[in-house]
Amino acid sequence: MTGFGKAIKDIENKKITVEIRTLNSKQADITAKIPALYREKEMELRNLLTQSLKRGKIELNFWIEENENTGSVVLNKAVISNYYTQLQETATYLNRNIEKENILEIIMRMPEVLKTEVKELDEKEWAQILKTVDEALIEIKKFRNQEGKVLQDDFEKRIATIERLLLNIEPFEKERIEKVKERIKQHFQDNLKDIETDKNRFEQELIYYLEKFDITEEKVRLKNHCSYFIQTMNENESQGKKLGFISQEIGREINTIGSKANHSEVQKIVVQMKDELEKIKEQVLNVL
Repeated sequence: MTGFGKAIKDIENKKITVEIRTLNSKQADITAKIPALYREKEMELRNLLTQSLKRGKIELNFWIEENENTGSVVLNKAVISNYYTQLQETATYLNRNIEKENILEIIMRMPEVLKTEVKELDEKEWAQILKTVDEALIEIKKFRNQEGKVLQDDFEKRIATIERLLLNIEPFEKERIEKVKERIKQHFQDNLKDIETDKNRFEQELIYYLEKFDITEEKVRLKNHCSYFIQTMNENESQGKKLGFISQEIGREINTIGSKANHSEVQKIVVQMKDELEKIKEQVLNVL
């Protein structure tokens, strides 16, 4: 979701600059800094940004630089004329001579000598501003696409690592079950050796107990979740939240394998898978 886009457009005697910055966020959180003249168009801009960028912490800045010939501040000639007349009359009344240059210098320090022309929003100019915003959005999407390609490569490598680590568990499967089986038998012999038992019933109970340590289903589901993650990632539409849900399911299966492991080497492999998954979860937050 992170990105930066900038566009500049010259319109008659004006220069329009638009900058858009985005950071990670679960919703569309928009901050807009625009000239006062265009405040009535702020909602239109917000809707445009939301439709285009979907979500993220979005900061929009645009400003307009006017050439010297298009200044909005002008002299208020009527006020200046009135001040001039009153100063001349006052000087005559006081029987004092005042140079014209001195009078003008005094007048320019008086209130309301300068006035600002109130401009109205020009729809043709606004259309050009929207085009400039679109150009900035194109740039930010290019930025996002570049970041997305890096994330995609990283996800593919980490999912492949989890799948490889899953295969590394297989050599320990038989050994793991045998160790659990031998440990149960040993505990039974040490604590219940003087009690007569039904061997068939004991074997049935042992099999039932060992089935609780079987991780075949978890391995199959984990493999499927990893494949589904890659499949979802390659879809055209934004799938950030969906990838987050799938990564949670991957974590659930890894945790279950860890709880059933009862083998130090398998536990080490589970820790490595968790490490890869945590890095995936951190980066999934950057995906739309």
